[in-house]
Amino acid sequence: MKNRFLALVFITIALVSPAFAQSGQKTTLLGSYYNIKNALINADGSAASSNAVSFSEILNGTDFKSMPQTDSKTITAIRQQLAADAKSIIETKDIERQREYFASLSANLYKLAKVVKLTDQTIYFTYCPMKKSYWLSENAAIKNPYFGAQMLTCGSVKEVLK
Repeated sequence: MKNRFLALVFITIALVSPAFAQSGQKTTLLGSYYNIKNALINADGSAASSNAVSFSEILNGTDFKSMPQTDSKTITAIRQQLAADAKSIIETKDIERQREYFASLSANLYKLAKVVKLTDQTIYFTYCPMKKSYWLSENAAIKNPYFGAQMLTCGSVKEVLK
């Protein structure tokens, strides 16, 4: 069953990757993060897990050496943390645990976004006061991945990255 799931994920990645490739590696990493976030908003643990597989694959395939950066050791450390966060989300279908790991994934992706321009689009760094955790969003409208429908609009934008 797990092998079938992984095969399905890899086939999906293969079909979707060419469309993402046109917008560049950096955008695809952020886009796959947004897919995890949206799955958590919808309380869909299976989708969060499969999107974390995509995130992990894109992360592994991203050539950070070709990107302008300040410190390659910092990038390497963040990359390792992101990989561990994604792996944790992949390994469980428990939505609450995935949300815990997502908080770490978000903090680490924010660190990366501060040293590498991930996209030409605006990124909203948003805060959930109930969870005391942040997440990145593609728009200013609040859709809380930590509580989903229970507290969908709880939170506020704390920083705008352009």
